[in-house]
Amino acid sequence: MGQDEVLTIRGLRKRYRGRRGVQANDGIDLDVRAGQVVGLLGHNGAGKTTLVNQVVGLVLPDEGTITLDGIDAVARPDEARSRASIQAQANVPISGLTPRLAIELVGRLRGGHRTAVRARAAELIEALDLSPWADTRAEKVSGGIARLTAFAMTVVQPGRLVVLDEPTNDVDPVRHRLLWQQIRRLADDGAGVLLVTHNVREAERVVDRLAILDHGVVLAADTPAGLTASWQGTLTVELDLLPGAAVTWPDGARPRGSDRLRESASIATEDAAEVVRWAQHQVDQGVIERYSLVPASLEDVYVELVGAEHAGASAEEVAA
Repeated sequence: MGQDEVLTIRGLRKRYRGRRGVQANDGIDLDVRAGQVVGLLGHNGAGKTTLVNQVVGLVLPDEGTITLDGIDAVARPDEARSRASIQAQANVPISGLTPRLAIELVGRLRGGHRTAVRARAAELIEALDLSPWADTRAEKVSGGIARLTAFAMTVVQPGRLVVLDEPTNDVDPVRHRLLWQQIRRLADDGAGVLLVTHNVREAERVVDRLAILDHGVVLAADTPAGLTASWQGTLTVELDLLPGAAVTWPDGARPRGSDRLRESASIATEDAAEVVRWAQHQVDQGVIERYSLVPASLEDVYVELVGAEHAGASAEEVAA
């Protein structure tokens, strides 16, 4: 394991032995280096949370190795866990505390000096726009503020590896951007970040590498540019439909599926002008409200690999 390698996973397998006999992880290889944000992308049941639970020693793998900052995390889970900071899907209860006190308390528990921890907590509160609620008792803050507080508690004194499991759940769109900036900064400051998410579009903005997980198997792992290389020369058309409307795509368009009042399809770049004329006609006819044409993205890769039915999966992760 090189000096900049924070997490190395090889041949990881975990099967739940119950009535269903779910193979949660099936031969996973994964690396996270210092200074990298590595995204772990997958739908409900893909195996993301089981993988994270093994990394932090909450679940014992059936096979494979996990090395965290040079430590065998399977044989020495407590020591390995001390090198990591984890934001779980469920927020840590902080009843009776304010966000500021909770952030500072975790920083002190992780060995930070009082003055440095206080300054870092204030910095995070400002960066995440938490100031209006920083000194409000936790029972009176919203789910989004609680989620941001949990993130700040995780990174106030970060370990060599920072694991973030769906960190944007319940967070409003404006603070999404602030949160992504802080995640990127963690890596820029030298931490290795494992970002567990189902949100393809947002992950694309911040990750250095991405692993796509489905039924416990890594289907693809590469940089965003590497994953989308095969889609060069392809555009995505997105339509916002009016209630009750239905569209028939023109020849050459490859429908990708629909989500409530939105449909999308892939087209070749050379067909763009024709498709724009068609889409504008649909607007004029009162079939669609608006349309957009964007370059192919990680979402296109994800849909191709796992299917459109999983691309819009909810954020709630199951044990498998």
